[in-house]
Amino acid sequence: MTAPPELRDQLRALSTSRLVGKAAQLRPGERVSPLAASKLALRHLARRCQLLETEINSLDAQLAQLTAAASPQLSEAFGIGPDTAGALLVAAGDNPDRLRSEAAFSMLCGSSPIPASSGQTRRHRLNRGGNRQANATLYRIVLVRRRYHQPTKAYVERRTSEGKSKREIIRCLKRYVAREVYTALRQSDEGKLTRAA
Repeated sequence: MTAPPELRDQLRALSTSRLVGKAAQLRPGERVSPLAASKLALRHLARRCQLLETEINSLDAQLAQLTAAASPQLSEAFGIGPDTAGALLVAAGDNPDRLRSEAAFSMLCGSSPIPASSGQTRRHRLNRGGNRQANATLYRIVLVRRRYHQPTKAYVERRTSEGKSKREIIRCLKRYVAREVYTALRQSDEGKLTRAA
């Protein structure tokens, strides 16, 4: 943005990945002008971006291996990638005493229903407690499923036609995902016990 106009005009229309590649190849020449200084700064920043991207890809691959080894069923579930599986495994691992039941795990993740009825209106609200990272992870899984998972799309349409609000539908979906995650975690634990025996 602050580069001299001749450099800025060259790089303005490029996508982010092409901009980083082009900036990494800049040759500043003799450092006596603002243009040369801008080229030098951009080259260093672009090369740092490339190094960080390589590091991120390496760590993502390692995280995928670790989460698949810790809980293959969890890693295979729709909408659960290495990042989300890792966050859920950390939440479960930090609180092993709270994994006694599916309802307890749902409460841990902040996805258990809280009664919010008033008079003749009977409804539940979103839980504001629990592990916030696990709750945010469940929310991201629900967003992915609402967009790409056909059974979830059908569920959302059905519940919308029944008059449920978007928040209530998301609360129900988070509870369902928490149930699925708990089952996957229990299956992983049972599999480890079977292999150890």
